[in-house]
Amino acid sequence: MKRVLAALLLLACIGLPAAQAPSRIVVVGDVHGDLAALVDTLVDAGVIDSRRAWKGGSAIFVQLGDVPDRGPNSRQVMDLLTDLEKQARRAGGRVHALLGNHEVMNMLGDLRYVTPEEYASYRSLNSEKLRESVFLANADPARREDPLYRSAWMADKPLGWVELTQAFSKLGKYGRWLRQHDTVVKIGSTLLLHGGISPKYAALQADEINTRIKTALASDTPGAETMLTDEEGPLWYRGLALGPETDLAAHVDALLARHGVSRIVIGHTVAPGVVLPRFGGKVILNDVGLSAVYGGPRSSLEIKGDVVSVRHRGTLLQVPTKPDLTNYLRAARALEPAGSTLDGWMEQRAIWPPSAPAPQQR
Repeated sequence: MKRVLAALLLLACIGLPAAQAPSRIVVVGDVHGDLAALVDTLVDAGVIDSRRAWKGGSAIFVQLGDVPDRGPNSRQVMDLLTDLEKQARRAGGRVHALLGNHEVMNMLGDLRYVTPEEYASYRSLNSEKLRESVFLANADPARREDPLYRSAWMADKPLGWVELTQAFSKLGKYGRWLRQHDTVVKIGSTLLLHGGISPKYAALQADEINTRIKTALASDTPGAETMLTDEEGPLWYRGLALGPETDLAAHVDALLARHGVSRIVIGHTVAPGVVLPRFGGKVILNDVGLSAVYGGPRSSLEIKGDVVSVRHRGTLLQVPTKPDLTNYLRAARALEPAGSTLDGWMEQRAIWPPSAPAPQQR
């Protein structure tokens, strides 16, 4: 009886019907507006069919955030995820679309990485009138008639800017949807989030992180919550991806113990064209640069019981739990075209983390 009650409690925690345990967990990293790459990856993983309908049954699909920015089709990706959430629930599965730093940036009005194509996708017949009304209401009255000032203001806010801003607001279509989502999710023995948990926030449980971020985003003063923009916060922290393993091994072990998990899966930091385990598989970097902006492969992580695999360009490879990644990387490279990111990285006999990493973009 105790075992039955424990199983029911576990299923309740991940939001699935008690009669059906998850068949597997499929995880995809940062999408950055590349609808085709996401669709192809989910079809390869058996999560959706060619018509983009859910076929994963009781599977759990986790997207690690950073859907918007850099690519042209963020809006369509969010629409697909919204639809799959509903379809998965009806089939006994689940979709977790986690928040990344770029979702939060858009909700906070930081649109530095929105592409012209993305703005254009929000354009309407009233775009010019909407933008003009916002200009008249917000422009510097003393400079409003200055042609150079007006031109610079308009160039900074392309047509579609007003609609995009409204869409990510608290009352907007995507803003309402995103504000319901978690930053961290624990499924079985796996903790998943976009950036990582730094020593600064190591004392917080997942539900505390989620509550603080949701509360801030629902408020009129989200900037008061430093976690939203803190480089050490769970949306931004890169230490688990780039920090020396010898320096952070104790921190990682403490995180696993605190959250009662065996591994942490993260996105945010682009790995060299392959899902990359660190700390003996205790941390898994799952941002392979999926978007065409980065040119990475179609790749997803798959967890079935205690077996952790990566579906790399359609082929399932088991993720090693030992420091020696040689055979795993060779197997992945054999699936790559010449000149790919992974091919180039291994050709240079590069190490991870890079000894002198290039400046990381937000």
